[in-house]
Amino acid sequence: MAAVEKRRPAVAPAANFPDSGRTSVSQAVAAAESEEDFLRQVGVTEMLRAALLKVLETRPEEPIAFLAHYFENMGLRSPANGGAGEPPGQLLLQQQRLGRALWHLRLAHHSQRTAFNNNVSVAYECLSASGRKKKPGLDGRTYSELLKRVCRDGGAPEEVVAPLLRKIQCRDHEAVPLGIFRTGMLSCFVLLEFVARAGALFQLLEDPGLAVADRRVGQAVLDTLEGALSAGDMATAPTHYLEAGSRLGPDSLARALDRAASGRRPSAPMAREEFLEKAAALFIAKVKPVG
Repeated sequence: MAAVEKRRPAVAPAANFPDSGRTSVSQAVAAAESEEDFLRQVGVTEMLRAALLKVLETRPEEPIAFLAHYFENMGLRSPANGGAGEPPGQLLLQQQRLGRALWHLRLAHHSQRTAFNNNVSVAYECLSASGRKKKPGLDGRTYSELLKRVCRDGGAPEEVVAPLLRKIQCRDHEAVPLGIFRTGMLSCFVLLEFVARAGALFQLLEDPGLAVADRRVGQAVLDTLEGALSAGDMATAPTHYLEAGSRLGPDSLARALDRAASGRRPSAPMAREEFLEKAAALFIAKVKPVG
């Protein structure tokens, strides 16, 4: 019994453990809440939420690399970072904004309507962020420069896209609303895809050894494409021209080729560049000019 009695005082400190444990837990919870409040106040929580939503919206093949590029390209989104300073610094800032706007525009294909429109809005905000001495907004010079970069980076020949740019560009000091901006960007991306499809079509027509197509055949295909574009009312959206082009199926092409082959006169060759220019002209003729 004496041994048992001697052990009892040794157990006494453990009786205070639950109180100290509750204190530690309370402090940990308070610290966690404080850290959470800090992250929320500085915008990190919302930023991470937006990044994860963008991943779910875009569903990239490499999500980690996508997030790395996302955070790298969002540094100048805020108007607070739009201070101008000296002209060289302002020029560099403008080029950075153009690069970030272009990156956002490429996040989703234009056929993903909601995601593409959201990205267009973000790109517009990137470019319209203002410094302390400027009012927010997008001018025609910046808008036109972005149109050129979209087309140039898309790989289409300059002579093919130049007529479209002349139609949808704005004057340098003209204010560009979001609606005009969205229509212009969409028109460029649709034209690039239209030209890519026309190039694939020409590849089926050309002589592999000469890299040219029979002019009768090429013109017959272009005439058939023009008929597909003219069918129905497609003035509501540029993407409808791609849908019309997709209706250029094997049957209609076969009929066009048969008509071309029935001609007996010798035909001059048609080069790829000429075919692409004429195909693009069919699309551009349907685009309404700005203003």
